[in-house]
Amino acid sequence: LSGSPQSRLSAEDRSTDTPTERAPLSFIGLLCWQMMAQRWTVWTGLLVLLTARLPVVIQSLSHLSFNACKWCEASSPVCKDSICFSNCNLTSFCTATEEICIAIWRKTNDTMTVHTMCHHPKLPLDSVDPELLLTFTSRECHMVPQPADDAMMVCGCRGEHECNDKLVFDKGANGFSRLQSKDVIPVVVVSLVPPILVAIAAIAAFYFYRIRRPDKPAPSACPDWPAKRTPELYQALDLPCGGLGAQGEGGGGGVTDAEGDESNTKVQPLNNDTVSGMTDWQGQPAELLPIKLDVLVGKGRFAEVWRGRLLQGEKGGVNSYETVAVKVFPAVEYASWRNECSIFADPELQHENVVQFLAAEERGLSGHTPRTYWLVLAYHSLGNLQDFLTANILSWEELVVMAGSIAKGLAHLHSDTTPSGLPKVPVAHRDLKSSNIVVKSRKECALCDFGLALRLDLSLTVDDYANSGQVGTARYMAPEVLESRVNLEDLEAFKQMDVYSMALVLWEMASRCHSIGEVKSYEPAFGSKVCEQPCVDSMRDLVLRDRGRPDIPPAWMQHQGMNIFCSTITECWDHDPEARLTAHCVVERFSALELAEDDERVGGEEEEEEEEGRQE
Repeated sequence: LSGSPQSRLSAEDRSTDTPTERAPLSFIGLLCWQMMAQRWTVWTGLLVLLTARLPVVIQSLSHLSFNACKWCEASSPVCKDSICFSNCNLTSFCTATEEICIAIWRKTNDTMTVHTMCHHPKLPLDSVDPELLLTFTSRECHMVPQPADDAMMVCGCRGEHECNDKLVFDKGANGFSRLQSKDVIPVVVVSLVPPILVAIAAIAAFYFYRIRRPDKPAPSACPDWPAKRTPELYQALDLPCGGLGAQGEGGGGGVTDAEGDESNTKVQPLNNDTVSGMTDWQGQPAELLPIKLDVLVGKGRFAEVWRGRLLQGEKGGVNSYETVAVKVFPAVEYASWRNECSIFADPELQHENVVQFLAAEERGLSGHTPRTYWLVLAYHSLGNLQDFLTANILSWEELVVMAGSIAKGLAHLHSDTTPSGLPKVPVAHRDLKSSNIVVKSRKECALCDFGLALRLDLSLTVDDYANSGQVGTARYMAPEVLESRVNLEDLEAFKQMDVYSMALVLWEMASRCHSIGEVKSYEPAFGSKVCEQPCVDSMRDLVLRDRGRPDIPPAWMQHQGMNIFCSTITECWDHDPEARLTAHCVVERFSALELAEDDERVGGEEEEEEEEGRQE
């Protein structure tokens, strides 16, 4: 009877329940407990089952993640450089972990297709080398050619999603047509050989046609000198002469001789006793002139110039020598030597303002020494005009007479007759400049270096003149030469090129004359406007584009004679060749200046005599 009243009440209540009321409650509870037990059994079974299959599921999912491959029977690839894409739109998961992604490339005629799939490397595959399948372990699909089938290539890969979509070729984008650089060279060489041989044959045929065609007149050349000379051979050479100095830029003459004075060194006329023999123009050896080379006095583009001694004979047991200039051409400059020979071969070229030619020889025929070609010329100790102007300042009288002698020499070259009226072939110098003019004395100059000279023979065609090319020294080139717009049909055009070049030489002489006032150091034409050795392009910009010419300051014009002199210069370097003065007109201008100077000198002497008479 212990406990709380509620406990006692509950017990009483339960004791008063009837059996019919308690029976349904026991059945329902039993049923609930059975249902719960069944549910726990099902969930426990599922949990055990999942736990047992989890590694297999995980492995299966892992396989599907890493072995998804492109799978098409045939697709048209898209290529760029050495990479192609299969262009397959279907992707499939491989069913076994050992399977790899495969791509088979086939070429049928000009059509290329790709077959992509999953495949077990240990199983055979259509026309694929079984051993090759076992080597596909890369993450990239590198195409490998099949030895048995030249039109098929295979690649395999694993471990990368859709790795058989990107196809890598080692030989080119299409797998067949592209060659490696080592393969290209022999193919290109073999391909170019036939057209090169055809081109060489065509050029050779054209060359022989041009030089051997029957309608073409024979080019002017040096005469066939006999092995033993006759008096007639040197008839044109038996003139008093000075010497030739070293050549400047072009390899001509003119260098100052430190041991000589301003007077000309006299050379006795050559005769058969002195000249015993030389090489003839067919290359037959003959006796050579007894010349000893002493000093190298100049070196140009084509040749070296030596001061030499020519044995004249023996007097009283002592050898007698005369000084000569020897222009030595190497074998590679044979064409320049022969061209200069062809110019000097004309006996009508002889003039007091053109350097005197004495002989031509071919040396080194024995094979012991290199072959060279000699021109024996007169020697002048004062050197070339460029060196002379660098070291000397001219008086007005010297300027007029020296400039006049240059104009006379050029007029003689351009003339079609000699001073005595005999016919003569005109000659264009084409490289006239101060270093190609020798100073015979302080009152006379002579033109030299005819390596680029051109005989204006009427028998030659326009093609012959066109083949002569753009020659000369860029600084002294006329505008039409720089522009390559010479009128080849007009022979006067070649003469007017020389007139332009002479104008630049005359300006250099005027810049070193006392009459202009302040005389500065010598500078070649255009001075510092261009570099020391300007190229054709820089001269083209200055002369053509800017219409540049050497400056003539107003102070030069204050002297009346210099005003006329400079006006003559500007007319000679006119941009229009037809507007330039001719060399003969320049001679007349300078002759008038010289005459006026003589009259002024005579007038001054008469006034002095009258003044002395008045004083007496």
